[in-house]
Amino acid sequence: MAALGARAFDARLNGIVLALLAGNTLYFGYSGRFSEALDSIAWYVLLILFMIETARARPLCAAHGFTWMHALRALATLAIAASLVLYVREQEWLDAANLFLWIAVVALLEIEMRYPAQVAAHHRQFAATATLLYGALGVLVLIWLARHEWMDAWDAAIWLAAFGLLELRILATDT
Repeated sequence: MAALGARAFDARLNGIVLALLAGNTLYFGYSGRFSEALDSIAWYVLLILFMIETARARPLCAAHGFTWMHALRALATLAIAASLVLYVREQEWLDAANLFLWIAVVALLEIEMRYPAQVAAHHRQFAATATLLYGALGVLVLIWLARHEWMDAWDAAIWLAAFGLLELRILATDT
């Protein structure tokens, strides 16, 4: 019974975070630069795909599911790469650094999902790397706050929460 309650809470929390990120994506799509809109939409799609993939019941990941999931993931990855190029061209170094750190986080998550035995064997190194990456992303939140860029700070904090929840889901699946 407690596990059912925990899953319901997890589902509600994920729903809240997804709703907040949808609002942020709409905001950047409406009032942000093209690079910000593209970046936000691509990461939102990628997060949803990660959430589907890490769910305990995987009906969408059966035969045909992998095809559309891989196509969407490839499209989102291309959009993220394009956003990085745009940020550099716009000389938006903080956004570029943020994007680079998120790419590293996703690479780490991919390894954790695909190779759980190897990750378990080197748990300390993976935990230290994750702590370093999430800590660096937290520093960017503080920089945006110091620069009075409230929406960027808010957006970055919500993304940290979203991927933190995803990381907890992956860790719970491994145990």
